Amino acid sequence: MNPLSRCFRSLLAVAVTLSLCLIAVTALAQNTNRQIGTQFEVTADPLVPRPHEKPCIVPLFANYQFAYFSATTQTFDFTPPSDCSGPWEKVVLDVDFSENAGDQFDRTASIYLGNTNVYFGTTPEPLQTATNTWHIERDVTDYSALLLTPQPGTMVLQNCTTDCPSPYNTELNGVFTVNAELEFYPAQGHGQSGGETPDVVLPLVQTTSGGINLPAYLYSATDQFSTTFTLPKNIERVYLDVIAQSQQIDEQWYACFPNDLSNINELYGCGNTDFRETEITIDGQPAGISPVSAWVFTGFLPDQWVPTPAAQTLDFVPYRVNLTPFAGVLSDGNPHTVSLSVFNANYYFTSTATLLLFLDHGSTHVTGAVTKNTLASPTPVVTENLQGTTTVTGTIGVVSNRDFTIAGYVNTSHGKVATSVWEEQNFSSTQTIDFDTVNFTVLDQNTSVHNRVSSTSTAWSNGGSVVTRDDFSFPITVDVIYPVSTAPFGLTVATTQNYQTDKLTWFDGFPFYFNWLTNSVTASDVSPAASSQKYTYFDSTGMFYDCQIASKNNTLTAVSQGCKPAQH
Repeated sequence: MNPLSRCFRSLLAVAVTLSLCLIAVTALAQNTNRQIGTQFEVTADPLVPRPHEKPCIVPLFANYQFAYFSATTQTFDFTPPSDCSGPWEKVVLDVDFSENAGDQFDRTASIYLGNTNVYFGTTPEPLQTATNTWHIERDVTDYSALLLTPQPGTMVLQNCTTDCPSPYNTELNGVFTVNAELEFYPAQGHGQSGGETPDVVLPLVQTTSGGINLPAYLYSATDQFSTTFTLPKNIERVYLDVIAQSQQIDEQWYACFPNDLSNINELYGCGNTDFRETEITIDGQPAGISPVSAWVFTGFLPDQWVPTPAAQTLDFVPYRVNLTPFAGVLSDGNPHTVSLSVFNANYYFTSTATLLLFLDHGSTHVTGAVTKNTLASPTPVVTENLQGTTTVTGTIGVVSNRDFTIAGYVNTSHGKVATSVWEEQNFSSTQTIDFDTVNFTVLDQNTSVHNRVSSTSTAWSNGGSVVTRDDFSFPITVDVIYPVSTAPFGLTVATTQNYQTDKLTWFDGFPFYFNWLTNSVTASDVSPAASSQKYTYFDSTGMFYDCQIASKNNTLTAVSQGCKPAQH
């Protein structure tokens, strides 16, 4: 084959893969449950688009129950389908949950194959008089390489009922029942899959004296989630899928105060400001960043999130980091350590991370180097504009703006490929407070956090150039007022989220692909409690989806006409 043609095809594959990656990462869905007049768990998220062919279905486990601490970790075995061995056009993970009526906290759930995370999310709190059900779907086609061989599986969901600490052992009775399966859609035509998928899928694993932690735990800003790999010697591109979930003191990290204000920090109680960021290093060298998503769990507050949860509460969307400038270094045959940490973590975060490697099939050994790296630690600026002592009013602001470039090259079988990743982060927040710091009879806090990350990746070779721009933003506004004597929990909460991503890819300066996604949620438990969600997605292939739902008094009241499977 002509080297230029081969190079063109390789670069085109990069563009196609990047366009497919976004769908694979963000086309996450729950079942509809969109019956007006009901309280069952419901979202406006789309179902995962599927090929028309009949899938091969592989059950993972059935009727696993999570009632006690002792049942937190349950295992299963996965065997690839013998009647369709791959390649696959698409692979979809289906997970069905149910929870009996009663009382229970929201819980975190995750599923792993070979220690690789394939699902991570939280549960809603139970309904009072009916069994609640919900369904999760995730497109795991990018993890096909993992699914070619048998894998041990694990589901983790920590729960307790009669074994809870007192007094909860007599109050909590919610038990989760879970079923899961994989759908494999065979590739059609010439044995090729619907798009290029990674050749190697490798999880980062946190090992302690007690064994492997699934997920990993990061208790402070200095803790690291690290794994040392000896990788294939022919890596051409490399990415990292990252999830960082806030827990306990850090659960509402977006409302945390600077540490010097601990004397008035009565509402949320967390410090280190409201700036958080996941930082990735390779052999101690800064390699990339991943924004921490502003997820809100149904325990804050339960009457705000029935029947619709906050954005991505049931199913976290991973953030994909482009580490391709390090491909040549990682291919040198030596051990390399990939690490994650959370900047400003107060206590604590759980995390998963998965390496995705694309190999040069025309050679067994590539060479290369990192040629530029300007990524440095963030330096957020805090501004306090507060008045008063017994009654404190005013604002607390945090700003962190920076940009960086990481560039490198790899000498492949089809020539030298140079990659540059330029990234810009714009973070700003304002906490507006009105606090009675003596009697705590007034605690009003309005939180507004905006975080936007824009990344432009450029790959050059003899065959041309591919430029891909990815934009991510996930602003959140939370208004808490205390006390409110008529509120069930003694306070009221109003929340607004607007998750948004978009992508645009050019080949040699010509637009090749674009997509745009927004997932907006508003909710308030101010009587009468009300919520709404609007989810919109469209792309240059003609895919379009636009769904909006609404509720009042914790009952679904409206479903738009666009809440049908995504259409071309």
